[in-house]
Amino acid sequence: MNKISYPLVKKEVIQSYIVTTAYYDFNVYEKRVLYRIIEMTQDLLEGKKLNQKYRLDRLLTDLWEVHLPIQVLLQENDTNYSRVKAALRSLSRKFIQYEDERVWREFPLIGYPEILKYSGMVKFKIHEDIYNVLLDFSKGYKKYELMTAFEFTSVYAMRFYELFSKQKTPLIFSITDLKKMFGVEKKYKMANDFIRKVIEAAKKELDEKSPYSFTYTPLKTGRKMTSIKFYPYVIRENVDMELIEIQGEADKRKYGATFLIEKQALEYLREHYNFSNPELNNNIGLFEKANREIPDLLYFLSEIKAKASRANNPKGYVINALRKKMNIRPKPKKEVVKEAEDKYKTSAKEKLKAVGFPIDE
Repeated sequence: MNKISYPLVKKEVIQSYIVTTAYYDFNVYEKRVLYRIIEMTQDLLEGKKLNQKYRLDRLLTDLWEVHLPIQVLLQENDTNYSRVKAALRSLSRKFIQYEDERVWREFPLIGYPEILKYSGMVKFKIHEDIYNVLLDFSKGYKKYELMTAFEFTSVYAMRFYELFSKQKTPLIFSITDLKKMFGVEKKYKMANDFIRKVIEAAKKELDEKSPYSFTYTPLKTGRKMTSIKFYPYVIRENVDMELIEIQGEADKRKYGATFLIEKQALEYLREHYNFSNPELNNNIGLFEKANREIPDLLYFLSEIKAKASRANNPKGYVINALRKKMNIRPKPKKEVVKEAEDKYKTSAKEKLKAVGFPIDE
């Protein structure tokens, strides 16, 4: 038998995009079961060492058996084991659907669930098809932090977190496809109700707990709202710097301009305004806010191009135009320097850079 285990530490998992965009209706506890299965299959792929409490055993050619402590399906200090029992029972009767231009598939997530009461262990089986789908990255993948996913109390926030984790460019989904993904086709017939109950509710929780969130613009066909364009952004105060330390210096660099600004807008700033990477990073706070608050940043940058080209300092014009657009009044230079002195032990120039002062003006 092949066996695998994993430590319960802060970590990122890689999720198949097939799973990210699949059609299913799970509650929060059912999603946690799915998260743990994803974590274990990924650790199996990486060859992690055995721990008897966390196991993924291959029984037959087409079946795997999962062993987990029941507590890892709950949040800290949560002892509501009946919800785990209900989630396992429900999952054994539910199916996940996936469909693209070539194939439609439907499969159950788990079977034969058991709770071993005196040992506090959960045991259930998954089919080889589930195992293969979870490790199928042919359509791409999403990477997200597992403990953050466990903190959400809304399953819609969980789904949007998976979609927008490390997402740099806008995404467009039809409202029909979104309803199918979340299994609510029959629940919210009016688009406005779906936006309020699902999208807005998810966004609120992401803004509170996640380093990734979004703004959005409804798109219409004629007078009917048919699609939604989402603009992802990073909430820097929600970034888990301990996790970044764990992942190393290479991941720290991802939180610069190339990570926080929409790709097309970033390229436009480089090609049409000649911003260098250091110059972009010097003003990263402003650009990050613009990426978050201006629905179509690329259009705005192109709209001011003619006036900027006639200015003595085109880069300074861009910075001031962004501030004006977002109603930002620049701080006096003395105040900026004082903030830097309180926070950083560096040269005066580096202090200005550290707090995002627009040195290009």
